[in-house]
Amino acid sequence: MKIGLTVNGLHVEAHYPDDEIENVHKPLLRQLAKLHSASASKRTIVFLSAPPGTGKSTLTAFWEFLSRQMEGMPPIQTLPMDGFHHYNAWLEAHNLRAYKGAPETFDVDRLAQHLRQIKEGDSTWPQYDRQTHDPVEEAIVATAPVVIVEGNWLLLDDERWRTLMEYCDFSLFIRAPAEALRTRLVGRKLAGGLSQADADAFYARTDGPNVERVLRHSRSANVELMMSANGEYRLV
Repeated sequence: MKIGLTVNGLHVEAHYPDDEIENVHKPLLRQLAKLHSASASKRTIVFLSAPPGTGKSTLTAFWEFLSRQMEGMPPIQTLPMDGFHHYNAWLEAHNLRAYKGAPETFDVDRLAQHLRQIKEGDSTWPQYDRQTHDPVEEAIVATAPVVIVEGNWLLLDDERWRTLMEYCDFSLFIRAPAEALRTRLVGRKLAGGLSQADADAFYARTDGPNVERVLRHSRSANVELMMSANGEYRLV
């Protein structure tokens, strides 16, 4: 299936093989629907954790689309974790601006507070502004009964991040070959106008360490997917 999706305010052309849709995506969405129907809570929170470059945002946008085509599926909404970056002024004061995206650059306490509010009912959610490169508060209104919170560090085996599991009803993790992620991430920087040298340097300083840390230091999820070098997914 070829489909145009809106991801982080941008139009993206995505392609998912028909057999992958039938054998991976639809069964997974049905599992989330079953989980929600069996829950006493009015909202189900799903954590989707994965390294950079695995297509999390595009994938969850596709799941939102697909859920609307499936009979009996409750509405699904994606809530990106990027809105919980510390503000640039804070990062500069703590000498972390160059490492933006690392777990230390996120406000975990604020994320926990919003997760608690989301669990209790409708609430607003911040969004990362890719023009100002700072969070925008109350940019998203959470309304769906099933929300997928997606980010790199949600399953990080770290004391502060482990506290978030209190609000998680179901967890997903995407694994991928590190070299395939390097190719995809460097390619993004090249497409954004960086030189090869600058793109390689950014990967070595930021994306590369983040990829390795997510792959090596994330806790087990309820369901794990594997992304191949050509971007296709399968259940593990």
